[in-house]
Amino acid sequence: MGRGDLTDAEWERSRPFLPVSNGRCGRWRDHRQVIDGILYRVRTGVHWRDLPGRFGPWKTVYERHRRWSADGTWERLLQRVQAEADATGGIDWDISVDSTVVRAHQHAAGARSDPPPVVSGGRGGRTPERDAVMVLYRPPGGGGTGGESLGRSRGGLTTKVHLSADGRCRPLSLIVTPGQRADCTQFEAVLEKIRVPRPGPGRPKKKPDSVAADKAYSNGLCRAYLRRRGIRHAIPEKTDSRAARLRKGARGGRPPGFDEERYKKRNTVERAINRLKNFRAAATRYDKRAYVFLGTVTAAAWAIWLRT
Repeated sequence: MGRGDLTDAEWERSRPFLPVSNGRCGRWRDHRQVIDGILYRVRTGVHWRDLPGRFGPWKTVYERHRRWSADGTWERLLQRVQAEADATGGIDWDISVDSTVVRAHQHAAGARSDPPPVVSGGRGGRTPERDAVMVLYRPPGGGGTGGESLGRSRGGLTTKVHLSADGRCRPLSLIVTPGQRADCTQFEAVLEKIRVPRPGPGRPKKKPDSVAADKAYSNGLCRAYLRRRGIRHAIPEKTDSRAARLRKGARGGRPPGFDEERYKKRNTVERAINRLKNFRAAATRYDKRAYVFLGTVTAAAWAIWLRT
């Protein structure tokens, strides 16, 4: 077993939730070997063509990663390992939200305007819960750099990763946008994407105990959303907002509540970002398609949860 490969215990935890072939498309290469190849590329950022031969044909590894990024397999694997942690009380639901800018390599540009349709692989009927989550999916994108979550700035092409993290520095949900997109515009989407399945037929857990975020999220829309869902929050008030409120006097209303002790835990999301960026393919974007890059970041998050 090479450095970074799945251990026997990690493989046994993941194997029940992986797609299986229906036999009509030939025999699939062993999932464990392919996943090891994907994790090697995500960790090192090498060209797909430069993958070591022990992982099999590079095109097989790439196509498996592209397919799983499109049909939601990586996201389901992440949710399953989160569900295992939640079942044993291993998730700290005092979460934090933030974003990070990822520089796009020149190889990330130049995607065709119309992405090819993704045809899902076959599945057998041996595992009902795997069949229940399988959907045909045509990945979004196309129409230039904006459609592929590439934004232009002084430094060139960039992509922004918006994420929430639990109190133990592990990503709960991930969204990618162009690099110039404001953080507050994705606040609601990031929180709505938190879905941790529970044992049995019950609804997934989506509501955190509290949320901490920096001043980029200090606006009326974000606070109203949190009040509507009944979520406690620690978001500092902007200096200009405070000055405007004081100028209005009694008409300015009361200052928003702010728990300094709770806000001190916001560093957990910064540390989660540092963990993600230990994976070189997540620290620098090499993928042309936005959905493939999101799959890359999700695979990195899955590996973090699997190994903590």
